[in-house]
Amino acid sequence: MSTLKSFLKNTFIYGLAAVLPKAVNVFLLGLHTKTLASTQQFNVNTEFYVWAAYFNVLLTFGMETTFFRFFNSEKDRNKVLSTSFCTVALVAFLTLIPLFLLSNQIAPLLGFEEIIHFKTLVGILLFDTLTVIPFAYLRVKNKAINYALFRVLNISIYAILNVLFLLILSQEKITAIFGWYTTSSKVGYIFLANLFASGFTFLMVLPMFLNFKLKLDFSLLKKMLTYGWPILVAGLAYVTNENLDKLILPRFLNESIAGAYAGAYKLGVFMSLFIMAFKLGAEPFFFNVSHKENARETYAIVLKWFTVLGAFIVLTIVAYIDFFASLLLKKPEYFETLAIVPIILLANLLLGIYNNLSVWYKNTNQTKYGMYFSILGGVLTIIGLLIFVPIFGYMGAAWVTFFVYGTMMTTSYIYGQKHYKTPYEVSKILGLFLLITGLCFISFYALRGQFILNSLLLLTTLLLVIFIERDFIKQRFLKSK
Repeated sequence: MSTLKSFLKNTFIYGLAAVLPKAVNVFLLGLHTKTLASTQQFNVNTEFYVWAAYFNVLLTFGMETTFFRFFNSEKDRNKVLSTSFCTVALVAFLTLIPLFLLSNQIAPLLGFEEIIHFKTLVGILLFDTLTVIPFAYLRVKNKAINYALFRVLNISIYAILNVLFLLILSQEKITAIFGWYTTSSKVGYIFLANLFASGFTFLMVLPMFLNFKLKLDFSLLKKMLTYGWPILVAGLAYVTNENLDKLILPRFLNESIAGAYAGAYKLGVFMSLFIMAFKLGAEPFFFNVSHKENARETYAIVLKWFTVLGAFIVLTIVAYIDFFASLLLKKPEYFETLAIVPIILLANLLLGIYNNLSVWYKNTNQTKYGMYFSILGGVLTIIGLLIFVPIFGYMGAAWVTFFVYGTMMTTSYIYGQKHYKTPYEVSKILGLFLLITGLCFISFYALRGQFILNSLLLLTTLLLVIFIERDFIKQRFLKSK
């Protein structure tokens, strides 16, 4: 039980580090949908961060997870730290400097209408990449408070500058202050705010660099790259699964519909922050308890309660969807695509379960399977989007996401039980997922807007889960000390 308490404590702190920035992003989503001229401009913002996601995976090439693994398994931890940081920094400089110098040629190829936007992206990527290993070091050393502080300061600066650039200062005033930054629309100032926030975060963690011995151990690096390259491929496939729809939709439909889709997609922010908080606490925790005799039983318990909590988050958002939509989306044109929300939320829950299941191939040094599953998902995403978006539009994109994550989750479970058998309570988890799926569609299509009935639906479901798990709850949480 002590290991579970440690996990819950760290997850709570990391959760704050995830919840607070995401809470700020909730406000910023409303700000962006209100101040940007159109859903088309929101689509420009969306595509910017899709490319950022792809580049982030390429520049870190699985080194963060690899760092966690080798930091816990190698005797010389300083060597692991130094090699990880030097490698990531070297790749960042060798990649991003040429990209910046060739911005005029590369930016149009990626769909950037303004070169300054692409140059800003390169700057953000440089700062963010250089802080990956320092942040991983804080996590693996259980310095959760320091980690949370840096993350909160980052999002605070970003939010303040967003308000300043989008609401307070005129475009002429901003141009007078930042003469080197000339953009034709307000969306460019969102990117400028991000650049300053990332730069400030880099300066905050810079003192940590002084404690890193800047030395590469090539024999260690070879082992780390062997472990990590499948994670790189898996990461690229994951970004494809999560974001390719945002790039595909404008090509088949139009930028306005794509922007509305991206806005409605953001209603999954609460589910995303839950998964993020869980992952930040779970990844180092799973490695730390992997050597314990009851590790697999612990993994099974964590997965069950992750599913329970995630299911209630999904149902809560769907039950009060009009409230959340009015809170986050400030223009009626975004409401056109709200039907994707239950599907995307359920898809994210499947993704969260898949992330839990991934512990088997990480603990057995068989990360190639993570690559295989992600490649499968990426291929299915590409094929599915190309087939179903032209036929069903944005609803086709949402259902492709759902079925892809479901396929990845099922495949990982089947292979995991062959290589690392874990006593997951499959019947309970599957039963809960099917129940929540049915209730979500009942709530959205039959009870939408009926506050009392939806509240009763939530309460009844909660009482049902408590009744089913009453023995576990009594044993683990209500037992007298």
